[in-house]
Amino acid sequence: MNSLIDFLIQNPTALYIAVGLFSLCIGSFLNVVIYRTPKMMEQEWRTDCQLFLHPDQPIIDESKITLSKPASTCPKCQTPIRWYQNIPVISWLALRGKCGSCHTQISARYPFIEILTAVCALIILAVFGPTVQMLFGLLLTYVLIALTFIDFDTQLLPDRFTLPLAALGLGINSYSIYTSPSSAIWGYIIGFLCLWLVYYLFKIITGKEGMGYGDFKLLAALGAWMGPLMLPLIVLLSSLVGAIIGIILLKVRKENQPFAFGPYIAIAGWIAFLWGEQIMKAYLG
Repeated sequence: MNSLIDFLIQNPTALYIAVGLFSLCIGSFLNVVIYRTPKMMEQEWRTDCQLFLHPDQPIIDESKITLSKPASTCPKCQTPIRWYQNIPVISWLALRGKCGSCHTQISARYPFIEILTAVCALIILAVFGPTVQMLFGLLLTYVLIALTFIDFDTQLLPDRFTLPLAALGLGINSYSIYTSPSSAIWGYIIGFLCLWLVYYLFKIITGKEGMGYGDFKLLAALGAWMGPLMLPLIVLLSSLVGAIIGIILLKVRKENQPFAFGPYIAIAGWIAFLWGEQIMKAYLG
Protein backbone atom coordinates (compact mmCIF):
# COMPACT_ATOMS: atom_id res chain seq x y z
CA MET A 1 0.00 0.00 0.00
CA ASN A 2 2.79 2.42 0.90
CA SER A 3 4.56 1.61 -2.35
CA LEU A 4 1.40 2.41 -4.33
CA ILE A 5 1.01 5.74 -2.53
CA ASP A 6 4.67 6.58 -3.16
CA PHE A 7 4.24 5.68 -6.83
CA LEU A 8 1.21 7.94 -7.21
CA ILE A 9 2.91 10.83 -5.44
CA GLN A 10 5.99 10.52 -7.64
CA ASN A 11 3.93 10.18 -10.85
CA PRO A 12 1.46 13.07 -11.17
CA THR A 13 -0.14 11.68 -14.35
CA ALA A 14 -0.93 8.37 -12.67
CA LEU A 15 -2.29 10.25 -9.65
CA TYR A 16 -4.62 12.35 -11.79
CA ILE A 17 -5.87 9.25 -13.63
CA ALA A 18 -6.43 7.38 -10.37
CA VAL A 19 -8.31 10.27 -8.74
CA GLY A 20 -10.36 10.84 -11.89
CA LEU A 21 -11.40 7.18 -12.23
CA PHE A 22 -12.09 6.85 -8.51
CA SER A 23 -14.24 9.99 -8.56
CA LEU A 24 -16.20 8.72 -11.57
CA CYS A 25 -17.11 5.68 -9.46
CA ILE A 26 -17.96 7.94 -6.50
CA GLY A 27 -20.15 10.00 -8.83
CA SER A 28 -22.03 6.84 -9.79
CA PHE A 29 -22.57 6.12 -6.09
CA LEU A 30 -23.68 9.73 -5.51
CA ASN A 31 -26.45 9.17 -8.07
CA VAL A 32 -27.76 6.42 -5.79
CA VAL A 33 -27.39 8.64 -2.71
CA ILE A 34 -29.22 11.54 -4.37
CA TYR A 35 -32.09 9.35 -5.56
CA ARG A 36 -32.56 7.11 -2.53
CA THR A 37 -31.84 9.36 0.47
CA PRO A 38 -35.14 11.33 0.19
CA LYS A 39 -37.05 8.05 -0.25
CA MET A 40 -35.34 6.60 2.82
CA MET A 41 -36.27 9.71 4.80
CA GLU A 42 -39.91 9.55 3.66
CA GLN A 43 -40.10 5.91 4.68
CA GLU A 44 -38.70 6.73 8.11
CA TRP A 45 -41.16 9.64 8.52
CA ARG A 46 -44.13 7.42 7.66
CA THR A 47 -43.03 4.85 10.22
CA ASP A 48 -42.50 7.52 12.89
CA CYS A 49 -45.89 9.11 12.17
CA GLN A 50 -47.65 5.76 12.40
CA LEU A 51 -45.92 4.95 15.69
CA PHE A 52 -46.91 8.35 17.07
CA LEU A 53 -50.51 8.51 15.81
CA HIS A 54 -51.45 4.82 15.91
CA PRO A 55 -49.04 3.03 18.27
CA ASP A 56 -51.38 0.04 18.63
CA GLN A 57 -51.56 -0.69 14.90
CA PRO A 58 -48.98 -2.92 13.23
CA ILE A 59 -46.28 -1.20 11.18
CA ILE A 60 -47.07 -1.02 7.47
CA ASP A 61 -45.20 -3.88 5.85
CA GLU A 62 -42.97 -2.39 3.18
CA SER A 63 -39.50 -3.33 2.06
CA LYS A 64 -36.91 -1.12 3.72
CA ILE A 65 -35.00 1.11 1.31
CA THR A 66 -31.27 1.50 1.86
CA LEU A 67 -28.39 2.67 -0.30
CA SER A 68 -27.65 -0.95 -1.21
CA LYS A 69 -31.12 -2.55 -1.23
CA PRO A 70 -33.16 -3.19 -3.26
CA ALA A 71 -30.94 -3.72 -6.28
CA SER A 72 -31.06 -1.04 -8.97
CA THR A 73 -33.70 -1.63 -11.65
CA CYS A 74 -35.21 0.23 -14.57
CA PRO A 75 -38.01 2.41 -13.12
CA LYS A 76 -40.35 1.44 -15.97
CA CYS A 77 -39.81 -2.27 -16.75
CA GLN A 78 -38.18 -3.18 -13.39
CA THR A 79 -35.41 -5.10 -15.15
CA PRO A 80 -32.33 -5.42 -12.89
CA ILE A 81 -29.39 -3.30 -13.97
CA ARG A 82 -26.34 -5.51 -14.56
CA TRP A 83 -22.88 -4.50 -13.41
CA TYR A 84 -21.71 -3.95 -16.99
CA GLN A 85 -24.65 -1.58 -17.50
CA ASN A 86 -23.55 0.48 -14.52
CA ILE A 87 -20.03 1.50 -15.55
CA PRO A 88 -19.77 5.29 -15.09
CA VAL A 89 -20.41 7.25 -18.30
CA ILE A 90 -19.32 4.37 -20.56
CA SER A 91 -22.45 2.29 -19.99
CA TRP A 92 -24.72 5.28 -20.62
CA LEU A 93 -22.92 5.99 -23.90
CA ALA A 94 -22.92 2.32 -24.93
CA LEU A 95 -26.66 2.07 -24.27
CA ARG A 96 -27.19 5.40 -26.07
CA GLY A 97 -28.92 6.77 -23.01
CA LYS A 98 -31.65 4.10 -23.00
CA CYS A 99 -32.61 1.08 -20.92
CA GLY A 100 -31.14 -2.12 -22.35
CA SER A 101 -34.50 -3.93 -22.07
CA CYS A 102 -37.39 -1.54 -22.68
CA HIS A 103 -35.34 1.28 -24.31
CA THR A 104 -36.82 3.90 -22.00
CA GLN A 105 -34.75 7.09 -22.04
CA ILE A 106 -32.23 7.35 -19.18
CA SER A 107 -31.66 10.87 -17.88
CA ALA A 108 -28.43 12.51 -18.95
CA ARG A 109 -28.10 13.78 -15.38
CA TYR A 110 -26.56 10.47 -14.31
CA PRO A 111 -23.41 10.75 -16.46
CA PHE A 112 -23.39 14.51 -15.83
CA ILE A 113 -23.07 13.98 -12.07
CA GLU A 114 -20.36 11.37 -12.63
CA ILE A 115 -18.36 13.70 -14.88
CA LEU A 116 -18.97 16.68 -12.56
CA THR A 117 -17.67 14.69 -9.59
CA ALA A 118 -14.52 13.69 -11.48
CA VAL A 119 -13.85 17.22 -12.76
CA CYS A 120 -14.32 18.79 -9.32
CA ALA A 121 -12.05 16.15 -7.77
CA LEU A 122 -9.31 16.87 -10.32
CA ILE A 123 -9.59 20.59 -9.55
CA ILE A 124 -9.18 19.80 -5.84
CA LEU A 125 -6.07 17.78 -6.68
CA ALA A 126 -4.67 20.57 -8.85
CA VAL A 127 -5.16 23.16 -6.09
CA PHE A 128 -3.93 21.18 -3.07
CA GLY A 129 -1.66 18.57 -4.63
CA PRO A 130 -1.09 15.14 -3.01
CA THR A 131 -1.69 16.32 0.57
CA VAL A 132 -3.97 15.66 3.51
CA GLN A 133 -5.86 18.83 2.55
CA MET A 134 -6.59 17.23 -0.81
CA LEU A 135 -8.00 14.06 0.75
CA PHE A 136 -10.42 15.90 3.01
CA GLY A 137 -11.18 18.34 0.18
CA LEU A 138 -12.34 15.41 -1.95
CA LEU A 139 -14.66 14.26 0.83
CA LEU A 140 -16.10 17.77 1.20
CA THR A 141 -16.63 17.95 -2.55
CA TYR A 142 -18.48 14.65 -2.72
CA VAL A 143 -20.83 15.60 0.12
CA LEU A 144 -21.54 19.06 -1.34
CA ILE A 145 -22.43 17.54 -4.72
CA ALA A 146 -24.86 15.13 -3.06
CA LEU A 147 -26.45 17.92 -0.98
CA THR A 148 -26.74 20.20 -4.01
CA PHE A 149 -28.78 17.79 -6.09
CA ILE A 150 -30.87 16.48 -3.19
CA ASP A 151 -31.86 20.05 -2.34
CA PHE A 152 -32.57 20.88 -5.99
CA ASP A 153 -34.93 17.91 -6.19
CA THR A 154 -36.66 18.01 -2.82
CA GLN A 155 -35.77 21.26 -0.98
CA LEU A 156 -34.21 19.06 1.71
CA LEU A 157 -30.74 19.19 3.26
CA PRO A 158 -30.58 15.97 5.30
CA ASP A 159 -29.11 16.18 8.81
CA ARG A 160 -27.40 12.86 8.15
CA PHE A 161 -25.02 14.77 5.86
CA THR A 162 -24.84 18.34 7.20
CA LEU A 163 -24.24 17.44 10.85
CA PRO A 164 -21.43 14.89 10.24
CA LEU A 165 -19.90 17.35 7.77
CA ALA A 166 -19.82 20.02 10.50
CA ALA A 167 -18.41 17.56 13.04
CA LEU A 168 -15.70 16.50 10.60
CA GLY A 169 -14.78 20.14 9.94
CA LEU A 170 -14.41 20.79 13.67
CA GLY A 171 -12.45 17.55 14.08
CA ILE A 172 -9.89 18.04 11.33
CA ASN A 173 -9.38 21.69 12.23
CA SER A 174 -8.51 20.66 15.77
CA TYR A 175 -5.25 19.82 13.97
CA SER A 176 -5.34 23.13 12.03
CA ILE A 177 -5.76 21.44 8.64
CA TYR A 178 -7.53 24.42 7.06
CA THR A 179 -7.92 26.91 9.90
CA SER A 180 -7.28 27.15 13.64
CA PRO A 181 -9.44 25.25 16.16
CA SER A 182 -10.92 28.44 17.63
CA SER A 183 -11.65 29.78 14.14
CA ALA A 184 -13.47 26.56 13.24
CA ILE A 185 -15.63 26.78 16.37
CA TRP A 186 -16.55 30.41 15.76
CA GLY A 187 -17.13 29.66 12.09
CA TYR A 188 -19.66 27.01 13.06
CA ILE A 189 -21.44 29.26 15.57
CA ILE A 190 -21.55 32.38 13.40
CA GLY A 191 -22.43 30.36 10.28
CA PHE A 192 -25.55 29.02 11.97
CA LEU A 193 -26.60 32.24 13.69
CA CYS A 194 -26.24 34.62 10.75
CA LEU A 195 -28.78 32.78 8.56
CA TRP A 196 -30.96 31.97 11.55
CA LEU A 197 -31.26 35.71 12.30
CA VAL A 198 -32.22 36.41 8.69
CA TYR A 199 -34.80 33.62 8.85
CA TYR A 200 -36.24 34.85 12.15
CA LEU A 201 -36.46 38.51 11.08
CA PHE A 202 -38.08 37.53 7.78
CA LYS A 203 -40.63 35.40 9.64
CA ILE A 204 -41.46 38.27 12.04
CA ILE A 205 -41.92 40.76 9.18
CA THR A 206 -43.78 38.57 6.68
CA GLY A 207 -45.17 35.74 8.80
CA LYS A 208 -43.62 33.26 6.36
CA GLU A 209 -40.58 31.00 6.50
CA GLY A 210 -38.04 32.10 3.91
CA MET A 211 -35.62 29.19 4.29
CA GLY A 212 -35.19 25.93 6.11
CA TYR A 213 -32.97 24.94 9.01
CA GLY A 214 -30.87 22.84 6.66
CA ASP A 215 -29.46 26.05 5.17
CA PHE A 216 -28.28 27.17 8.62
CA LYS A 217 -26.63 23.82 9.27
CA LEU A 218 -24.90 23.75 5.89
CA LEU A 219 -23.45 27.25 6.33
CA ALA A 220 -22.41 26.32 9.87
CA ALA A 221 -20.63 23.25 8.49
CA LEU A 222 -18.79 25.38 5.93
CA GLY A 223 -17.84 27.79 8.72
CA ALA A 224 -16.42 24.87 10.68
CA TRP A 225 -14.27 23.93 7.67
CA MET A 226 -13.08 27.41 6.70
CA GLY A 227 -13.58 29.72 9.68
CA PRO A 228 -15.76 32.83 10.12
CA LEU A 229 -13.79 35.10 7.79
CA MET A 230 -14.99 33.14 4.76
CA LEU A 231 -18.66 33.37 5.69
CA PRO A 232 -19.34 36.85 4.22
CA LEU A 233 -17.77 35.72 0.94
CA ILE A 234 -19.86 32.52 0.91
CA VAL A 235 -23.08 34.45 1.54
CA LEU A 236 -22.21 37.00 -1.15
CA LEU A 237 -21.24 34.36 -3.69
CA SER A 238 -24.32 32.25 -2.92
CA SER A 239 -26.54 35.28 -3.54
CA LEU A 240 -24.76 35.97 -6.83
CA VAL A 241 -24.91 32.35 -7.98
CA GLY A 242 -28.52 32.07 -6.83
CA ALA A 243 -29.50 35.19 -8.77
CA ILE A 244 -27.90 33.90 -11.98
CA ILE A 245 -29.31 30.37 -11.75
CA GLY A 246 -32.65 31.66 -10.47
CA ILE A 247 -33.10 33.89 -13.52
CA ILE A 248 -32.31 30.96 -15.79
CA LEU A 249 -34.79 28.70 -13.97
CA LEU A 250 -37.48 31.38 -14.16
CA LYS A 251 -37.04 31.43 -17.93
CA VAL A 252 -37.11 27.64 -18.18
CA ARG A 253 -39.97 26.90 -15.75
CA LYS A 254 -43.45 27.95 -16.85
CA GLU A 255 -44.85 28.22 -13.31
CA ASN A 256 -43.51 29.69 -10.10
CA GLN A 257 -41.89 27.09 -7.84
CA PRO A 258 -39.96 27.49 -4.58
CA PHE A 259 -36.22 27.73 -5.08
CA ALA A 260 -33.84 25.89 -2.81
CA PHE A 261 -31.05 28.10 -1.43
CA GLY A 262 -28.87 25.20 -0.25
CA PRO A 263 -27.33 24.43 -3.68
CA TYR A 264 -26.10 28.00 -4.00
CA ILE A 265 -24.56 27.88 -0.52
CA ALA A 266 -22.85 24.61 -1.46
CA ILE A 267 -21.52 25.99 -4.76
CA ALA A 268 -20.34 29.22 -3.12
CA GLY A 269 -18.76 27.27 -0.27
CA TRP A 270 -16.83 25.07 -2.68
CA ILE A 271 -15.55 28.12 -4.59
CA ALA A 272 -14.53 29.83 -1.33
CA PHE A 273 -12.86 26.62 -0.15
CA LEU A 274 -10.57 26.64 -3.19
CA TRP A 275 -10.06 30.31 -4.04
CA GLY A 276 -11.57 32.26 -1.14
CA GLU A 277 -8.32 33.87 -0.02
CA GLN A 278 -7.40 34.93 -3.56
CA ILE A 279 -10.87 36.40 -4.16
CA MET A 280 -10.78 38.34 -0.91
CA LYS A 281 -7.25 39.65 -1.58
CA ALA A 282 -8.22 40.73 -5.08
CA TYR A 283 -11.36 42.45 -3.80
CA LEU A 284 -9.67 44.18 -0.88
CA GLY A 285 -6.69 45.09 -3.03
